[in-house]
Amino acid sequence: MTAITLPEKALVTGATAGIGEATAAALCEGGTRVLALGRRKERLDSLVECYPERLTPVELDLGAREKTREDLMELAEAHPDLDLLVANAGLALGRGAAQDAPFEDWERMVDVNVYGLMATVHAFLPKMVARGKGDIILVGSTAGEYPYPGGHVYGATKSFVRQLGSNLRADLLGTGVRVTVLEPGMTHTEFSEVRYKGDRDTAEAVYQDTRPLEAEDLAESILWLASRPAHVSVTRLQMMPTDQANGPMRVHRRE
Repeated sequence: MTAITLPEKALVTGATAGIGEATAAALCEGGTRVLALGRRKERLDSLVECYPERLTPVELDLGAREKTREDLMELAEAHPDLDLLVANAGLALGRGAAQDAPFEDWERMVDVNVYGLMATVHAFLPKMVARGKGDIILVGSTAGEYPYPGGHVYGATKSFVRQLGSNLRADLLGTGVRVTVLEPGMTHTEFSEVRYKGDRDTAEAVYQDTRPLEAEDLAESILWLASRPAHVSVTRLQMMPTDQANGPMRVHRRE
């Protein structure tokens, strides 16, 4: 069996909660130097306290459009030796029907899940290609493949993540840079609380009487992906809890 060798330096977006926080912690514990990017300073400060010698906090809102791009370009110039990019930041807002959704929610999801992702990849990708190595792990969602009521723009943004990963691989052939799309299903994080805008009771009801994935499950998978030998490329990894499956097609019955 091939020994696991973790990258020397990584950037994790959305590192202040859930999958991103668990991944940043796991990488630090494995000896990786981590740039932890998030918009909540107090959460970043807590991570630094836990891993003062391994973790560098980067306070940044990936949905801030032009400022986001400028800050990421500066960050890439300052850190041209990145081995691993975990593009995890993302969010869903609302579970109502598309026709009832506030346009502002759609905009915010696109700003973070699409624009923020593009800006992150675009800033660091040329540096990886120049070095002839690097791993990019894009965190998508099973919602990018399986539609459900209330998924509308969120699911569409995650379909974008999947397609971006496929197209990047086509361009990166021969460069030594690998791209994986990781698509988790139901995972118990702050995801639902954000989606329901702080309504904790409704958020927790999503996971009632089931055992969802935990953030640590995804972090462990990310470390496994990043430690594959150079000749192995895992193009897409989809994970669900055992208690979840994609459902049947819905049919409207007319009276």
